[in-house]
Amino acid sequence: MFTCAKCGAKGCAKLDLDKSLKDCPSKHTEIQEAALRAYEDEENHRIAYNSACTEAHGYGTDTRLIEIMKFMHSCGYKRIGFAFCNGLKNEALEVTKILEYNGFEVVSVVCKNGATPKTWLGIEDKDTVRGHADREVMCNPVGQALALNASHTDFNIMMGLCVGHDTLFLKYLEGPVTVLAVKDRVTGHAPLAPIYCAQGYYKSKFYPEDPDAYKKG
Repeated sequence: MFTCAKCGAKGCAKLDLDKSLKDCPSKHTEIQEAALRAYEDEENHRIAYNSACTEAHGYGTDTRLIEIMKFMHSCGYKRIGFAFCNGLKNEALEVTKILEYNGFEVVSVVCKNGATPKTWLGIEDKDTVRGHADREVMCNPVGQALALNASHTDFNIMMGLCVGHDTLFLKYLEGPVTVLAVKDRVTGHAPLAPIYCAQGYYKSKFYPEDPDAYKKG
């Protein structure tokens, strides 16, 4: 079992595997050889190469969206799929304007596409946000993915899909994708903010006295 998160030496990043854990993925020849073979694929190589260049040239200065745009330009992507949450429709419009201004064609699909009530999933009123399953539209991430697939996008951006909905979107999307932002309503969509306070203000939230607290819903 690999436990890189618990490795303090980080020998892989220092090109010194003598300092890495005994069961280190870097020491598994079969895995690493398979990975390097995958980079020989033209598209994989292009993505990996331009990703490294994008990181280096904008390190500490470019925002996430600027990095995405520079990366897409360097890869030659033109037709961009954009899957976003209805709760971020204002942000989605601004992102679309920015992308179009910078030379991209944007195909955008909102999470509520399909206009299907939540009752279709068997959801009851008690399990809805506003208490009316027949009047609340279910999120349709599979529909988002299929719509972008049908649009033959070169590259795709995902923004703000809920936990689980993002899982289905990624499962059914055929083309390459990156994430602009993830959903976290409590922190203004900055989910790492509470992690920085995990041993302070948020300690009781992440480490509740009852270890089974979150299993109970």
